[in-house]
Amino acid sequence: MPARTYLLAGGAFAVGTSAYVVSGVLPSVSADLNISLSAAGQLATAFALSYAVGAPVLASLTGSWDRRALLFAALLVAGMGNLVAALAPNYPLLLAARVIAACGAAVYTPAATLFATELLPPEERGRAVARVFGGLTFALVLGVPAGTMLGGQIGYRGVFGLIALICVAFAVAQWLLLPRLAAPPPVTFRERFAVAADRRVLTVLAVTVFGVLSTMTVYTYVVPLLTVTTGAAGATIGVLLLVYGVGALLGNVLGGRATDRFGIMPTLLVATAGFVTMVATLPLTATTVLGAGLALFVWSAFSWAFNPPVQNLLIELSAGSGLLLSLNASAIYFGAGLSGVVGGVVVSVAGVRLLPVVAAALGVVVVLLVLVLRRFARIGAAADSAEPVPVGRKPVAGSCPTAGS
Repeated sequence: MPARTYLLAGGAFAVGTSAYVVSGVLPSVSADLNISLSAAGQLATAFALSYAVGAPVLASLTGSWDRRALLFAALLVAGMGNLVAALAPNYPLLLAARVIAACGAAVYTPAATLFATELLPPEERGRAVARVFGGLTFALVLGVPAGTMLGGQIGYRGVFGLIALICVAFAVAQWLLLPRLAAPPPVTFRERFAVAADRRVLTVLAVTVFGVLSTMTVYTYVVPLLTVTTGAAGATIGVLLLVYGVGALLGNVLGGRATDRFGIMPTLLVATAGFVTMVATLPLTATTVLGAGLALFVWSAFSWAFNPPVQNLLIELSAGSGLLLSLNASAIYFGAGLSGVVGGVVVSVAGVRLLPVVAAALGVVVVLLVLVLRRFARIGAAADSAEPVPVGRKPVAGSCPTAGS
């Protein structure tokens, strides 16, 4: 069973690479389609906002599907989107392709996260979530740097085509090797959002939006930023992105283990304070290639340690059903979509050097929201829960979630 969670992580790697690779090929897309760097950055925005809208809507529409079939279909849709991107002759069609790929990813990630929690015992829920998100971090470790370096050899179109093949490969592998898993009891769109009416849930979702917005405002434009601050280019930029990805991988693993061992809130507080500090100090630390490498490593470790405690907190808030994961997925990509807009405005008006300052200001909002969240004494699945769970308590054995999304 643990080995199968890595197969789920492989699918997350495929859709994660599809999401993040635009940051690495931004300059080549801009040059090839004769559009501004800011306009090219909106390809990330289109993906993110489509994901944000699609996650809860598609989760409701596909709620009765067998979970294995759902994962298979989601990866095929993501692959089709990347294939269209590889063949797109103009900017509007490339934007449309990003929307298609985002819809596949929006279904896949929440469903795979809940599937993974079914394959491991309840006391290892944090590690189950971390393994799926480990696929997303591998997209940063390998996918984005490789896409950046391969872009010079096969072009960004070749990169999108390769991602399409990876999506199809994992779709077939999961269909053959994962067990069938029946759909949970049906949940209506209204019921899904009713769970989110809890003020604690709204606060967690706000933490996610502003946390992602703070990080991705810089990361979406990290290639031109590093070029300006360090003078690096080509393969050196690819290595720096690889260092960022390695830090993300480590942070994701440590975040999952810390959540299981120390609880949700302590892990979330440390991760939040850490990534805000690092992004605030980027103008001072990322002035040389070595300094940028160290700063990117630590920054990404704290940023990606943020995911496991947030995911586990939302599972507890929905009584282990995972109803809120698709909403949190929307929050993640809503924040990412806003980051493309905010970053684009900053780049156009003041230049890339101001991005870390703006991101740090957004990070302060995250810290304040986490402190507000900490004040809430208890969490529960819904307003009528008979046995609410204290905020930040570690998952209780026997409370294994269903594989709903």
